[in-house]
Amino acid sequence: MAIPSIDVPRWDGPLPTRDEAAKMIDHSLLRPELTPADILAGLATALAYSTASVCVRPTDVKAAATALRGTPVAVGTVVAFPHGSGTTPTKVFETTELIALGADEIDMVIDIGRLRAGDTAFTQDEIAAVVEAAAGRPVKVIFENSYLTQEQKVAGYRAAESAGAAFVKTSTGFADGGATAQDIALMRRTVSPAVQIKAAGGVRTLDALLELNRLGATRFGATATAAILDDVEERRRLLDVR
Repeated sequence: MAIPSIDVPRWDGPLPTRDEAAKMIDHSLLRPELTPADILAGLATALAYSTASVCVRPTDVKAAATALRGTPVAVGTVVAFPHGSGTTPTKVFETTELIALGADEIDMVIDIGRLRAGDTAFTQDEIAAVVEAAAGRPVKVIFENSYLTQEQKVAGYRAAESAGAAFVKTSTGFADGGATAQDIALMRRTVSPAVQIKAAGGVRTLDALLELNRLGATRFGATATAAILDDVEERRRLLDVR
C-alpha cells in the first residue's frame, strides 16, 4: 500500500543549505524491483548530492561499498526487512555478514508481534544482540509505528535506548503508515538526546523534512532525494534574489 506524503504547512523558518539538508538524508534504494542498473544510478544520485548515506538491500551492499569507497557517503542496509520476523540469531548473522561486506550502518526491524504482546524484555535483548554484532556501527531500530499503540511505542523506544541503539526509526516505508509528526514528537519526548530519530515513509517534500526535523528527527529515509534537495537550492536562490 502506498504511503501518502506527509501533509504539513509550507515551511517558513530558516532554510538549511543544500549540503546541510543532504546530511539529513539516507537515500533509500530498497524497492524489490530495482535492478543492478537502478542501484548504480541511485548510488550516483547519493554521491552527487553527498547524502549522509544510501540505504540499500542486503544483496546490494557489496556493490555499494565498492562504488562508494573513499567517499563521504556511508553504506547503510537493512536487517530482517521489512517484517522483522527473523529469529534473533538470524538477525545477528545478517548483521555480521553485512558488515563484512562493507555496511557502515544497520537498520533493523524488531519482532513487531512480540512488542505488541508486551514482551519488552525480548525486544531489548534482540536489539542488544544486533548492537553487539554491529561492533560500534550505528544501529537504527525500526518499529513500524502504525501497528503499535502509544504505550507499545514508548516501551519499545525505551528498550531500544537501553539496548544501545543509535536511532529509533518510525517505519519501513512498506506498511500502511509512515512517519507522522505525532510519532516524531513522541519519540523525541521518550528517548534521551543521546538517541537520534529517523523518519521514513512518506517524506517526499522539503516541507515535510523540515517540519519533522523541527520536531526532532535528524535523519530521513527518502527516495525523493533529488527533488527535496533541488527545492532547497531553488528556494535559497529566490531568497537571494530578494
